[in-house]
Amino acid sequence: MSNEKACENVVEIEKHLRKVDYIIRKKGREILNDFNITIPQFTALQILISQGDLTVGELSQEMALACSTITDLINRMEKSGLVVRKKDKEDKRVVRVEVQPIGYDLVEKVLDKRIDYLNGKLKGFKEEEKKFLKEALDSLYTAMKDD
Repeated sequence: MSNEKACENVVEIEKHLRKVDYIIRKKGREILNDFNITIPQFTALQILISQGDLTVGELSQEMALACSTITDLINRMEKSGLVVRKKDKEDKRVVRVEVQPIGYDLVEKVLDKRIDYLNGKLKGFKEEEKKFLKEALDSLYTAMKDD
């Protein structure tokens, strides 16, 4: 394959990834609206679930947002019953944010809706096409994840 053809393929891959990302984000926002939760709240829940209880400062770093912004976000999430602040078991001066069962349930329901949406879009795909797509996306993610 010539360099020119390879470059054309990369240009097309980037374009399609951008378009798919846009559609997924748009659909994701619609789903979040149905559950009355904001994108930053959902992102915070996902981070807390995957990494465990974090301090406001740690969550601030993970989300690349100011501590004051995270504090406001956690206040709203606490009022909704999604999270609670708890003192650290070893150091009582440290306060950690803990996801509550309603928060876990909400994330699961949102992800189920997203999977249902994608499953509907993949209905016409053969199993081997789905497997190829999964493996190709996994390889791309592995190549990119440490950037």
